Amino acid sequence: MYKNILITGTGSAIPEKVIKNKDFGEQVFYNEDGSLFEKENEEIIEKFQAITGIEERRYAEDHINTSDLAAMASEKAIANANVDKEELDLIIVAHNFGDVKKGSIQGDMLPSIASRVKNKLKINNPNCVAYDLLFGCPGWVQGMIQAKQAIKAGEAKKALVIGADTLSRVVDPHDRDSMIFSDGAGATVLELVKEEKERGVLSTASQTYATDEAMYLYSGPSYKKERNQEVNYIKMLGRKIYEFALNNVPAAIKAAMDKRGIEIEDVSKVFLHQANEKMDEAIVKRLYRLYRKPVKEDVMPMSIQKLGNNSVATVPILYDLVLNNQLDTHTVSKNDIVVFASVGAGMNINAITYKI
Repeated sequence: MYKNILITGTGSAIPEKVIKNKDFGEQVFYNEDGSLFEKENEEIIEKFQAITGIEERRYAEDHINTSDLAAMASEKAIANANVDKEELDLIIVAHNFGDVKKGSIQGDMLPSIASRVKNKLKINNPNCVAYDLLFGCPGWVQGMIQAKQAIKAGEAKKALVIGADTLSRVVDPHDRDSMIFSDGAGATVLELVKEEKERGVLSTASQTYATDEAMYLYSGPSYKKERNQEVNYIKMLGRKIYEFALNNVPAAIKAAMDKRGIEIEDVSKVFLHQANEKMDEAIVKRLYRLYRKPVKEDVMPMSIQKLGNNSVATVPILYDLVLNNQLDTHTVSKNDIVVFASVGAGMNINAITYKI
């Protein structure tokens, strides 16, 4: 018998508020030095969509916070897994800014988002340990890796892993990059299941680059100098992140695959962090180039066109959508081998190979 570590339930919370690219038509954009960006918004938006693939994104309603979205996704995942919530041994919530209330200038992380989720789910069991994970956009993947390690070590049998963020509340409205980010949450239940055939989590890989790369994503003041310069927003060095991802993510995925002798032909889907359509396509091309193979058709599902980049939530939401046949023609079947991978602030990279 194999002691398989399986995803037995998934769930997502996708806000209903739709923000289209045209909604940025009246925005006033500035350069980092405070000078007015010269190009017309129509041209800015057209170029933005061509590069990122984003047509629209979702923002949380004013009364909804990160912990609310996390709890909503968790309720669905627990129901989908058909488990008793009191039997959960572990709750890991990956996020970046905590609960940022609409109009607030700071995140609220006391108590932790995980504790808030446990409270919202009304879980009484004190042996269900809840904690937060700050690992940038790869947070959910890293949470899965940590949950898998806890289960393998015998410290847990059932874990709830959540990725949730409300990035719309930490963007500088005068920075063109503000159009990239969105809100949402995805959750998974991970369990130890004894079976006659091996499947579930097969291998993992993680890396942190923290020399020059540490500041590729950072907190900084608004590009509009008249705004309060003591208030920080999410900022990024887009070109450097793009080059970093292309140079490092494919190798990290291959490292995870090599641990189990998985060939690229064995992979049915690559669930990649939805950061930028062109970047993700280039990463997958580089991955296949490592194996000297052409990219498999329909190997990479994409949600970024309609959902934007909702950070730690992108991969679990993407997987949930595909499992529920809600993403074009993308489907997965039992015994398919898939890859979960992400890159983000740190700079951090990680990957998981998983047999459904």
